Amino acid sequence: MNGTGAARPPIQRNSLREQIADALREEMMAGRLPAGRNFTVKEVADLYGVSATPAREAMVDLAAQGLLRTEHNRGFTVPAFTWRDFLEIFEARTLLTDSALRRLTAGPSRRFDWSRLPSLRRRADAAARASRSGQLDVLVGCDLRFWEEASGLLGNARISEYLGWLRVQSWMFAAPFLRPAENLGGLCWDRHGELVDRIEARDLPGAHQTVNDYNLHTLALLARLSGEDLDSVPVVGLLRAPVARPAAAPVVEDANRVPLPRSVPPGRFGRPVRPVASAGGEAASP
Repeated sequence: MNGTGAARPPIQRNSLREQIADALREEMMAGRLPAGRNFTVKEVADLYGVSATPAREAMVDLAAQGLLRTEHNRGFTVPAFTWRDFLEIFEARTLLTDSALRRLTAGPSRRFDWSRLPSLRRRADAAARASRSGQLDVLVGCDLRFWEEASGLLGNARISEYLGWLRVQSWMFAAPFLRPAENLGGLCWDRHGELVDRIEARDLPGAHQTVNDYNLHTLALLARLSGEDLDSVPVVGLLRAPVARPAAAPVVEDANRVPLPRSVPPGRFGRPVRPVASAGGEAASP
């Protein structure tokens, strides 16, 4: 290392350990590793052709996130998420998203990280295609990456990370109900591009409404597939309520402003003095 202050290339954090954790996470999200499935470190190491150390580290990481359960002398087991678990997950996700979007809608849009828009558009196209084709195995990864990119616009890494963790658990609950469906095309939400359109147009209330529509669609679908009562869910009212657009800022009178007389005297060269133009381009009334 040197102290010259020269620019250094960014450190690549996508280690083998993280790659294995990501792969296992998507297996569980898609239901290919269903609830109750037990496996050992050796099984995972053999499956991905790696040594036991990164496999164990990846599984320990997932266990620390609550996505795997450790079993004494039996390795790791995929946990089962019940409808009650899902409601807690969904409520946390909805309330956090709603609060963040209301804060952004009420404040200046410069808080958004607009540099993410091109990547967000690409991920939206991929997620929508996967949804319309009914490919669950592809959809779970595309959907997760799209919403990670979308939440990254908020400019708050902690919120983005927490929302991603909640979304993984949502998919782990949903996958057993979705996988048996003969055709998922048209069943899952596919309006990712519409959400990006609204974000690009800086229509934050419209984007907020689209996110609410997505959450309500997801909740209604899973309630129907699992035989549960949608109207018993506490956050349904919040999702169904229209998003209010911020009121225009009130005009504040300037106490130091000297009103012009109604009869404006001629100017220096005998021409009437024109009233001062307003910000809208028209003459301001006295």
